[in-house]
Amino acid sequence: MFMYDVIAVSNRALCNDFLGQLKKINGEGIPVILREKDLSEREYETLAKQIMAFCPDVILHTFINTARKLGCKRIHLPMNIFRTADLTEFDVVGASIHSAQEAAEAQNIGASYVTAGHIFATDCKKGVEPRGLDFLRNVCEAVTIPVFAIGGMTPENAPSAIDAGAAGICIMSGFMRCEDVGKYMEKVRKIY
Repeated sequence: MFMYDVIAVSNRALCNDFLGQLKKINGEGIPVILREKDLSEREYETLAKQIMAFCPDVILHTFINTARKLGCKRIHLPMNIFRTADLTEFDVVGASIHSAQEAAEAQNIGASYVTAGHIFATDCKKGVEPRGLDFLRNVCEAVTIPVFAIGGMTPENAPSAIDAGAAGICIMSGFMRCEDVGKYMEKVRKIY
């Protein structure tokens, strides 16, 4: 069972001391999805190895073979990979979904949780219309596994995602850019 309410999503480009920031996030007990899409699998493996040394709850992203090689039992995948992957050896399997139908499909295949987005406007999807809270509500009603809202999530707008049925939220920019992870987490925790 996946028992978190907040997940940090990594982005090296958003902070000066990436490893230092992940250490602080880990110190607050927040799991991190290591989502570094610009890296080759070899580069990703090198980075994942470094992070796994101090962040045991890291969730690797996309590269199943790297996760296997490093003995990581948590993976998060886009649906196109999730649909065909053999994921039997993983303890936690997340899927990025973009419709209620995909959420139901992911649950039927065996996802531990899904991320649904993007809910609000975000720099990661500049110029792309957010799907919004009605979309999130539909996704949450379609499944019984935890749904995490992603995309433009902040401590200020997160309560509306929780009210729409999300089990939790994923935050990238806030965690990657904050000076004091503990103080930022205090703001986030106020929504629960």
